Amino acid sequence: MTIEVRVPQLPESVADATLVAWRKKPGDEVARDENLVDLETDKVVLEVPAPAAGVLKEIKLADGTTVTSGQILAVIEEGAAAPGAAAVPGASAPAILAAAGGAVSPAPANDAAKAAAPAADGAGKLSPAAKRVVEENKVDPKSVAGSGRDGRVSKSDVVNYLSNKGAAGAPATGTPAAGGPAPGAPAAKPPSQFVPAPSARGVRADQRVPMTRLRARIAERMVQAQSTQALLTSFNEVDLKAVNELRGRYKDQFEKQNGVKLGFMSFFAKACVEALKKFPSVNASVDGNDIVYHEYFDIGVAVSTDRGLIVPVLRDVDSLSFSDIEKSIANFAARARAGSITIEELTGGTFTITNGGVFGSLLSTPIVNSPQSAILGMHKIQDRPVVVDGQVVVRPMMYTALTYDHRIIDGREAVQFLVTVKQCLEDPARMVLGI
Repeated sequence: MTIEVRVPQLPESVADATLVAWRKKPGDEVARDENLVDLETDKVVLEVPAPAAGVLKEIKLADGTTVTSGQILAVIEEGAAAPGAAAVPGASAPAILAAAGGAVSPAPANDAAKAAAPAADGAGKLSPAAKRVVEENKVDPKSVAGSGRDGRVSKSDVVNYLSNKGAAGAPATGTPAAGGPAPGAPAAKPPSQFVPAPSARGVRADQRVPMTRLRARIAERMVQAQSTQALLTSFNEVDLKAVNELRGRYKDQFEKQNGVKLGFMSFFAKACVEALKKFPSVNASVDGNDIVYHEYFDIGVAVSTDRGLIVPVLRDVDSLSFSDIEKSIANFAARARAGSITIEELTGGTFTITNGGVFGSLLSTPIVNSPQSAILGMHKIQDRPVVVDGQVVVRPMMYTALTYDHRIIDGREAVQFLVTVKQCLEDPARMVLGI
């Protein structure tokens, strides 16, 4: 049974390779995984192993040929004993006859000497890639020792030569530095590649599953936002000491009276409303060549479910109490995970808040929920040293991020929006007083 030896799949950035040298000739016995031929790319030298044990029946391509992925290099007769050798592309007639076991007339002495002697200047034994590196770096080919078959110089030989010269502080041209390899001396054998045993690598399996409709819709919306809006992100940080103290003081009474815990989202939602009132472009959206300024505050709150991220909308947040906000968010989360939330509750919205901090995110750049023009990202609360009134103190700090559509929101407005949110959270009385 014959088996084809093909060029392996080349890396994405490599279009083709050069066949450097065959390690076997037709008629030779080969063992499974024994290296048959070296292929050289601009980046690495690839070895092509035998896919099965047998006899190398035929070589399809000669040294120096440019090859591409999947191209047939040779044919192996699996399990066969070594017969007479077949022809090698580009080989001389005496070589073919000798491989077949026939008689060969002796070549003239001068011709034989020329055939046996290496090229006088070494250039004839350079691979195409090595020749290019030699010319670019003005290297004397006679100074580079080849590690390939019959002393052939590969690109890696030239690169190693240049590296050794650089390490010794010597120029790349001229006579080799003292102590370096003598011309013609074999190069040091490079270390072999380490490949863990199959048992150490574990199972390497792929599983292909279709996207759920929700996941496909999320993907569609995210790509739409990235491709249709000029998105930019600004950052700030908030000291949540005042919010923590307020929650600590009233959380038990709040939960007893309202049947829901007092979380951070209600504080951020209220702070965002105050900022949206001051900077209406952050609450606006683009419709063709028009800017639509929304005079109401419908804030979407991102909720994570097993099926993906969804964004139910809190309507008229400016008129909701803290308990209304917390109850609505808790209800949204429960029904979203149960799959009973309605389409109407997921549509609309003029602004969105997402909290990656519940998963441990310290900093991120959220993507706008199109056709909205901005989204606020909350993050992990972390104790950090900060300077307050000239003293270094430890405070619960959170990074905040505002991603916005730069087509209608200027950088000044985005920064001042975040500053307003920061001021409201660091001094919650501002939200009560509306200042």
